[in-house]
Amino acid sequence: MRGIVCFAAAASLTVSLGQPASAAEHGDATSAARVSSDEGEREGSGGSERPKHCGLDNGIEHIVHIQFDNVHFRRDNPNVPSDLEQMPNLLNFLEDKGTLFTSHYTPLISHTAVDILTALTGVYGDKFGIPIGNSLRYFNPDGTTNGMSSFAYWTDPVAAFSGQTVTDTTPQMIDQRGKTHPAPWVPFTRAGCDVGAFSVANIEFENIGLDITTVFGAGSPEDKEAQSDPTKAQADFLGIAIHCAQNSALCASGKPDLLLDEPRGYTGFKALFGNKYVKYVQPQISPKGPVTDIDGNVIQDSKGNPGFPNLFNPSAAQTLGYLATMLEAGVPVVYGYIADAHDNHFTGQSGTFGPGEAGYVEQLAAYNSAFGRFFDRLKKDGITKGNTLFVLTADENDHFVGGPPSPADCDGIEVPCTYAKKGEINADLRKMIFTEFGDVTPFAVHSDDAPTFYIEGNPAQTAAITRTLEREAGELLGFDIVDGPNGSTNQVTQALADQAEQDLLHMISHDPKRTPNFILFANPDYFLSAGTKAALCNTTDPSDFKRCFVENSGFAWNHGDFQKEITKTWLGMVGPGVLKRGTFGEIFSDHTDIRPTVLSLVGLKDDYAHDGRVLFEALADHATPRALRAHRDTLSALADAYKKINAPLGELGFTTLTGISTTALKGSEAIYNSLEAQIKTITKRRNDIAAKMIEMLENAAFEDQPINQAKAVQLIDQAFDLLDSIP
Repeated sequence: MRGIVCFAAAASLTVSLGQPASAAEHGDATSAARVSSDEGEREGSGGSERPKHCGLDNGIEHIVHIQFDNVHFRRDNPNVPSDLEQMPNLLNFLEDKGTLFTSHYTPLISHTAVDILTALTGVYGDKFGIPIGNSLRYFNPDGTTNGMSSFAYWTDPVAAFSGQTVTDTTPQMIDQRGKTHPAPWVPFTRAGCDVGAFSVANIEFENIGLDITTVFGAGSPEDKEAQSDPTKAQADFLGIAIHCAQNSALCASGKPDLLLDEPRGYTGFKALFGNKYVKYVQPQISPKGPVTDIDGNVIQDSKGNPGFPNLFNPSAAQTLGYLATMLEAGVPVVYGYIADAHDNHFTGQSGTFGPGEAGYVEQLAAYNSAFGRFFDRLKKDGITKGNTLFVLTADENDHFVGGPPSPADCDGIEVPCTYAKKGEINADLRKMIFTEFGDVTPFAVHSDDAPTFYIEGNPAQTAAITRTLEREAGELLGFDIVDGPNGSTNQVTQALADQAEQDLLHMISHDPKRTPNFILFANPDYFLSAGTKAALCNTTDPSDFKRCFVENSGFAWNHGDFQKEITKTWLGMVGPGVLKRGTFGEIFSDHTDIRPTVLSLVGLKDDYAHDGRVLFEALADHATPRALRAHRDTLSALADAYKKINAPLGELGFTTLTGISTTALKGSEAIYNSLEAQIKTITKRRNDIAAKMIEMLENAAFEDQPINQAKAVQLIDQAFDLLDSIP
């Protein structure tokens, strides 16, 4: 969920998160493979014509990349059809015409910003500077911390919250060079393809402050509008952009698309930012009037201003309508984001639904209808699976925080469900720790069910203050109001990670100021924040820790944590070169694999190495690079071993996080020192093996370089030896 985070961001001249973070974050059977190729199934390519200069391989003329917020393939209630089951127009398209990867995972921490940016870049957050969540913090020179949003335009400096003195001026999207990470649209625009985006993280404007001054300049007409009429400026400038190829007529009136840190340079390119009339996106793609959604309604905000419709919670009809309009205007590559269906987006009121509740089912029915109209409209335009690569995924899954449904056998379709108990359990960590341990240590967190701790003064990992707080965090008791008829007492913490484990999990960026002292991965029923001071939860009974916990009925779907119900999501691909494997759960994949797979299919390259690999097990022979085809079985085994040791949710990451890392932080100094040394040794060995593995996979995929079979087998053996060495 992005909406409330970005509402405050949009209204600020820097980036402001005026809401508490709790407002901001918020059966998997594998069928028999139906394997065939789309080779020879070229449906008509008339109608909308892509620009003749856009050069993509394998007969691909368009790319449609859509990322959902928390739309589920698996059932959250065994009696209630899942989100995708209630969207048969989409599910049947993916299962019948392409491959639906069902063992697909997020990175850590699994939140919208990190997940989208990982899918866009093909690398984990340590390499683009946003490894934490929808917001994070950074240390000031005096040891205090400031907050920053993860959502900001690609070339911004740190998007610090408003009202704070900015002390970190590094790039928002900082890479391992200390510069702005290469932009995801560049390979396409260099190949002559315009790239459109609707509500996709950081490749369009996320706020009307810093983003506008970065691109248009302070005192520009756009900046003046943002200050004088922020509501209209949000509709005019947020969430919509087109990055154009050189000499594209579409961007004749655009602004220079400045990417000063781009490898090999990037000059002579322009972009359009925002929907606004005259010289922005809408008049170029819909010159006869405002862009409409897939149902024909003008896309506008709640005040009737045409343009970006709301604050980053667009419906399926809105996103699909804008993407269809871009495609019809000759924009061949489009990215879109669609809001979840489990929060209340229809009535304009806040609130959330449980599985099978009437409002949830109603919204999914509308999403299903929107996809039916979208596919029909594109088919009439000649934009089909025969000439278009469709890529759809969900940023992450969720954990539902609620009691049992009523009636117990409700299915949501014939019999609606209701819930007497529904809502995440909120608590203030500073009050919890003071109430349970009497500790007044000042710290701040990124509020979450996996809160990141920033201890004032940024003490060393082995400092007594750090170690004491880690042990206390590991012992915290919680009162889970929704668990059972009268609630229950349980352990809050399910895993802990200090900086050594964060390094293993790809969570430490080039900017050390952003690195938390440690992370608490909680029981996903809890959503934890930190107030400004330590205090008792019950002043009349100092031992009453249960009073620390309050049910928040406005939010009931938690993510960010490490549990599979949150981190295991799905990826669907349909189009030229993609096999018809249907529901396919035989291989592990995660969001880093999307980028290299797409680029391999269209014959393009990035100027950097990916963390992900090409998912060639779902590609037809004619669309698979020769070096990958020549050693399919060996490279598939190599890729499997690589993901096991390198993916944050692979076997190595999951095992160390829930095992020796948690044991170390909860344990004595002797245990801590011993296990920390092991984690660092494991990470060093992993990095050495994984680097050689991904180099071999990347060279085969993008350089068509034959592999050394014996070396590949040796690396696989080394990976499994490493896994066997984990205590």
